[in-house]
Amino acid sequence: MAPLAVAQAFVDCINTQDVDGLVLLMTQNHRFIDSLGQVVTGREAMRGGWRGYFGMVPDYRLVPELWLCEGPIVVMLGTAGGTYSPDGVRGSERQWSCPTACRALVSGQLVEEWRVYADNEPLRKLMRG
Repeated sequence: MAPLAVAQAFVDCINTQDVDGLVLLMTQNHRFIDSLGQVVTGREAMRGGWRGYFGMVPDYRLVPELWLCEGPIVVMLGTAGGTYSPDGVRGSERQWSCPTACRALVSGQLVEEWRVYADNEPLRKLMRG
Protein backbone atom coordinates (compact mmCIF):
# COMPACT_ATOMS: atom_id res chain seq x y z
CA MET A 1 0.00 0.00 0.00
CA ALA A 2 1.15 3.52 -0.75
CA PRO A 3 1.41 5.94 2.22
CA LEU A 4 -1.86 7.63 1.23
CA ALA A 5 -3.73 4.30 1.25
CA VAL A 6 -2.23 3.42 4.66
CA ALA A 7 -3.35 6.76 6.16
CA GLN A 8 -6.81 6.40 4.62
CA ALA A 9 -7.12 2.88 6.07
CA PHE A 10 -6.10 4.31 9.46
CA VAL A 11 -8.87 6.92 9.24
CA ASP A 12 -11.35 4.22 8.19
CA CYS A 13 -10.48 2.28 11.35
CA ILE A 14 -10.93 5.42 13.45
CA ASN A 15 -14.32 6.06 11.87
CA THR A 16 -15.52 2.53 12.61
CA GLN A 17 -13.96 2.51 16.10
CA ASP A 18 -11.89 -0.54 15.03
CA VAL A 19 -9.20 -0.54 17.71
CA ASP A 20 -7.71 -3.86 16.61
CA GLY A 21 -7.51 -2.58 13.02
CA LEU A 22 -5.76 0.58 14.21
CA VAL A 23 -3.22 -1.45 16.17
CA LEU A 24 -2.50 -3.63 13.12
CA LEU A 25 -1.70 -0.45 11.17
CA MET A 26 0.75 0.89 13.80
CA THR A 27 4.48 0.29 14.09
CA GLN A 28 5.62 -1.28 17.36
CA ASN A 29 7.05 2.10 18.47
CA HIS A 30 4.08 4.11 17.12
CA ARG A 31 3.85 7.68 18.44
CA PHE A 32 0.55 9.50 18.91
CA ILE A 33 0.79 13.25 19.49
CA ASP A 34 -2.39 15.03 20.49
CA SER A 35 -3.35 18.64 19.87
CA LEU A 36 -1.80 19.70 23.19
CA GLY A 37 1.53 18.11 22.28
CA GLN A 38 1.17 15.14 24.64
CA VAL A 39 2.90 12.03 23.32
CA VAL A 40 1.90 8.40 23.77
CA THR A 41 4.42 5.85 22.52
CA GLY A 42 3.81 2.21 21.63
CA ARG A 43 0.95 0.49 19.89
CA GLU A 44 -0.18 -1.37 23.00
CA ALA A 45 -0.39 1.92 24.91
CA MET A 46 -2.44 3.30 22.04
CA ARG A 47 -4.74 0.27 22.09
CA GLY A 48 -5.80 1.42 25.55
CA GLY A 49 -5.82 5.06 24.49
CA TRP A 50 -8.18 4.50 21.56
CA ARG A 51 -10.45 2.23 23.64
CA GLY A 52 -10.69 4.93 26.29
CA TYR A 53 -11.36 7.66 23.75
CA PHE A 54 -14.07 5.66 21.97
CA GLY A 55 -15.60 4.97 25.41
CA MET A 56 -15.87 8.72 25.89
CA VAL A 57 -16.82 9.62 22.28
CA PRO A 58 -18.35 6.40 20.88
CA ASP A 59 -19.22 7.92 17.51
CA TYR A 60 -15.96 9.83 17.00
CA ARG A 61 -15.42 10.52 13.33
CA LEU A 62 -12.93 12.23 11.06
CA VAL A 63 -14.39 13.76 7.90
CA PRO A 64 -11.58 14.28 5.40
CA GLU A 65 -11.96 17.16 2.97
CA LEU A 66 -8.44 17.14 1.50
CA TRP A 67 -5.51 14.72 1.47
CA LEU A 68 -1.93 15.85 0.83
CA CYS A 69 0.91 13.39 0.36
CA GLU A 70 4.65 13.92 0.01
CA GLY A 71 6.69 10.74 0.28
CA PRO A 72 5.98 9.04 3.61
CA ILE A 73 4.10 12.07 5.01
CA VAL A 74 0.33 12.23 4.60
CA VAL A 75 -1.81 15.13 5.81
CA MET A 76 -5.57 15.01 6.16
CA LEU A 77 -7.52 18.25 6.43
CA GLY A 78 -11.14 18.14 7.52
CA THR A 79 -13.25 18.00 10.65
CA ALA A 80 -13.46 15.83 13.73
CA GLY A 81 -16.45 15.35 15.94
CA GLY A 82 -18.81 13.09 17.74
CA THR A 83 -20.93 12.89 20.85
CA TYR A 84 -19.41 13.23 24.31
CA SER A 85 -21.02 10.28 26.06
CA PRO A 86 -18.89 8.68 28.80
CA ASP A 87 -22.11 7.60 30.53
CA GLY A 88 -23.74 6.16 27.39
CA VAL A 89 -26.29 8.98 27.15
CA ARG A 90 -26.39 10.63 23.74
CA GLY A 91 -28.11 13.81 22.69
CA SER A 92 -27.67 16.71 20.34
CA GLU A 93 -26.54 18.91 23.24
CA ARG A 94 -23.52 16.61 23.66
CA GLN A 95 -22.39 16.72 20.02
CA TRP A 96 -19.26 18.62 19.03
CA SER A 97 -17.18 19.29 15.93
CA CYS A 98 -14.01 21.18 15.09
CA PRO A 99 -11.67 21.76 12.15
CA THR A 100 -8.84 19.25 12.23
CA ALA A 101 -5.58 18.40 10.52
CA CYS A 102 -3.94 15.02 11.02
CA ARG A 103 -0.40 14.17 9.94
CA ALA A 104 0.73 10.59 9.41
CA LEU A 105 4.32 9.45 9.03
CA VAL A 106 4.10 6.13 7.23
CA SER A 107 6.90 3.58 7.47
CA GLY A 108 6.47 0.72 5.03
CA GLN A 109 2.84 -0.34 5.38
CA LEU A 110 2.40 1.05 8.91
CA VAL A 111 1.77 4.37 10.64
CA GLU A 112 4.82 5.31 12.68
CA GLU A 113 3.39 8.60 13.91
CA TRP A 114 -0.11 10.08 14.02
CA ARG A 115 -0.30 13.74 14.98
CA VAL A 116 -3.50 15.70 15.52
CA TYR A 117 -3.81 19.47 15.14
CA ALA A 118 -7.21 20.63 16.38
CA ASP A 119 -8.79 23.10 18.74
CA ASN A 120 -10.74 20.64 20.88
CA GLU A 121 -12.30 23.37 23.01
CA PRO A 122 -15.85 22.26 22.02
CA LEU A 123 -15.14 18.82 23.54
CA ARG A 124 -13.31 20.24 26.56
CA LYS A 125 -16.31 22.51 27.22
CA LEU A 126 -18.64 19.50 27.26
CA MET A 127 -16.24 17.64 29.56
CA ARG A 128 -16.27 20.52 32.03
CA GLY A 129 -20.07 20.39 32.04
